[in-house]
Amino acid sequence: MLRVERGARSPRHRSITGRADHQGPPGRGSRSGLPLAFEVTEGQRHDIVPAPGLVQRTRPRRLLADKAYSTHEFRALLGKLACQPVIPSSSSWIDPPAHDKELYKARAEVECTFSLLKQARRFATRYEKTLRNYAAIVAIGCALLWLRI
Repeated sequence: MLRVERGARSPRHRSITGRADHQGPPGRGSRSGLPLAFEVTEGQRHDIVPAPGLVQRTRPRRLLADKAYSTHEFRALLGKLACQPVIPSSSSWIDPPAHDKELYKARAEVECTFSLLKQARRFATRYEKTLRNYAAIVAIGCALLWLRI
């Protein structure tokens, strides 16, 4: 599902949503660091905005994310979905929740996945003028990662 609100400035200002909200947990059931779902949004939109929808669609058992996803509302949603958050808390938390530091190290695989996708020039520079075409390029890139071509 793709969602772009009216008023997006141009195709070059669109970006793929957040890093962890569409990545599978390492270990059983999914290949570590590979994309499970994506959503294209405006480049100026924060990644936490579409994250709840993506998490509800993919239903992960564990979510590896950076500090930007450490909000009370998002953690409450993960709790309702029986998803273990592996998210370091931001410095604004008075009583920060604990997270598994060893498991958080696996987040480097997610970053490597983005690096592999951005090696494709068409993906990184967003040459596509329409949302449909750009989403198709992203989908092809994700499929190639799953196929290891």
